[in-house]
Amino acid sequence: MRRRRLREPRIFFPWEGKGGLVRRLGLGRVRPVLFGLAVVGVVAWVGVRERNRSGLRQTRATVLDARRAVDAYIAEHDGGCPPDLGAVARTSAAKAPPKDAWGRPLRLVCPGRREGSDYELMSDGPDGLPGGLDRID
Repeated sequence: MRRRRLREPRIFFPWEGKGGLVRRLGLGRVRPVLFGLAVVGVVAWVGVRERNRSGLRQTRATVLDARRAVDAYIAEHDGGCPPDLGAVARTSAAKAPPKDAWGRPLRLVCPGRREGSDYELMSDGPDGLPGGLDRID
C-alpha cells in the first residue's frame, strides 16, 4: 500500500496567495531590486545636484576674488578700467586670468551697463551662453 504524504499546512500572507501570479513569476524578488534601484537613483540625483551647486559656490568665490583684484587695479591706475582680465592678472599675484568652475574665462564689461557701476564681472554659468539666465554676477 502506498502512503500518501501529507502536505504541511502553510500560512499565507494576504498578498501571497496559494499560487498566484506574483508567486509563480517570482515578482516577490523584484521588490528588493526596485528598492535598490530607487536608492541608487536618489543618490545619483543628489550627487548631480550637489556637483552643480558646488560649481556655483566655487564660481562665486572666484568672482569675489577677481572683483577684489579688479578694484585694486582700478585703484592703482587712477580709476582707469582694465582692458581685460589678463591685465589684472599680470598686475596681481594671479598667474592667469580667472576661470569659472566650468573652465570658461570670466567676463569683464568696463564701464558697467548699470548706473553707478564702474564695471561688471560675471560668469556665463553652467550652460556657457553669454547673458543666459544662469549667469553668475
